[in-house]
Amino acid sequence: MDVEQYLRRIEYDGPRQPSAAALRSLHRQHLFAVPFENLDIPLKTPICLDLPLLYDKIVRRHRGGFCYELNGLFCELLIALGFRVRMLSARVRRDNGGFGPEFDHMLLRVDLEEPWLVDVGFGDSFVDPIVFRAGGADQVNGHRYLVSPLGEEWQLLREDDKGAVPLYVFRDVPRQLGEYEEMSAFHQTSPESGFTKRWICSKATRDGRITVANRRLIITAADRREETVLSTDDEVRRCLRDHFGIEFDDTADLSRLDSFPNG
Repeated sequence: MDVEQYLRRIEYDGPRQPSAAALRSLHRQHLFAVPFENLDIPLKTPICLDLPLLYDKIVRRHRGGFCYELNGLFCELLIALGFRVRMLSARVRRDNGGFGPEFDHMLLRVDLEEPWLVDVGFGDSFVDPIVFRAGGADQVNGHRYLVSPLGEEWQLLREDDKGAVPLYVFRDVPRQLGEYEEMSAFHQTSPESGFTKRWICSKATRDGRITVANRRLIITAADRREETVLSTDDEVRRCLRDHFGIEFDDTADLSRLDSFPNG
């Protein structure tokens, strides 16, 4: 872990001492700089939850990743800066109702004067850390992200003028990175995983979001929304480079992004 290189990767030049303000700034910068993406899955590059490999991919090669990669590595950065951090396991809400299995998602708890929920690996979600107590919330682009108890678990709700929908449920039980290996393999290979049905690259911006998914580029800013279809591999390559800082060399066959067996 080269802390300085990691901080340059996320364009962070703020305070280093553990505090709520520093945590907020680190969280925001990570979301603005490092995309949520699953490009390795259609490109048939195995994702291994090994910290040196994650560091090389995200920091040195300026790639993104999915939850286990992004939150797993961010956890190490926070620990290196002196924060007290634990990994938590979440079960993500399914479109057909219910929630997935344990270790379906990774999020973090950071303990300062009070505990905070941290998640830089869920795609379109909260931007600022949320105080880990009933009623803790963040407001993003017309949505309110709210922490609420649910029996012996907790849930993250996304609320708008139409009501509240749970995104995931989780227990406040510390976990280790190796415990997520089985579900990481599931999400890379199973026809039941959403990650084997479509490819996506997405990151938050200061006033919206930029997402490319299955060749559809969607840019939202305030109340504006633009959508463009990327019809050629060269357009996909330029989009990933210009919007996300991801550069594939000319030997990379980006047509493989459309080869999902379960899409």
